[in-house]
Amino acid sequence: ILALKVSQLVLLSNYFFFVGGRLNKEPPNLTFRKKDKGGINFTSTVTNTHLDLDTVKAICSEYRIHNADITLRYDATADDLIDVIEGSRIYMPCIYVVNKIDQITLEELEILDKLPHYCPISAHLEWNLDGLLDKIWEYLDLTRIYTKPKGMNPDYEDPVILSSKRRTVEDFCTRIHKDMLKQFKYALVWGSSVKHKPQRVGKDHELEDEDVVQIIKKV
Repeated sequence: ILALKVSQLVLLSNYFFFVGGRLNKEPPNLTFRKKDKGGINFTSTVTNTHLDLDTVKAICSEYRIHNADITLRYDATADDLIDVIEGSRIYMPCIYVVNKIDQITLEELEILDKLPHYCPISAHLEWNLDGLLDKIWEYLDLTRIYTKPKGMNPDYEDPVILSSKRRTVEDFCTRIHKDMLKQFKYALVWGSSVKHKPQRVGKDHELEDEDVVQIIKKV
């Protein structure tokens, strides 16, 4: 977390972009594959407003690429194609925290509220710190899973944290201990990912935020 003026923020964001960072952007949904012959093969599943075959060939030529298959699944730009060819981009979420909101007018606060990726707070008066925490949780795209030892209540104080993209029971077991899968028989799950409370599931079952899991081991 850095305390920056607007001018400093712009300079830092530009520098981050220059060294390959991409803030609040998903990796381009396109496929780029080099090949030994056959020229540049360009296909798309959507209407393109930024790229055509000549533009794609010109970009590839700059990188001395003369044979490749390129498939677009959305309306990609030239910069998107360059990012994929470079292959060294870092995509990460970013929240701009605006402090001292107690010193601005209500009209200014309403304008800030419309800006993307911003969260206004007052560190001194502790305003909207819970809102900042919720936004951090949302941007990191995490899932909280609570453990329930046999015969005991769930442990709501120390959840197992999983990525929302890797949140199966197997991922849950691996996060606790790498050897747990060797003893895994099945799991009992309470929460929004199941219809019954509890429900018996296997290791491929996908968990939802704040599910409760009890692992049943082999005898």
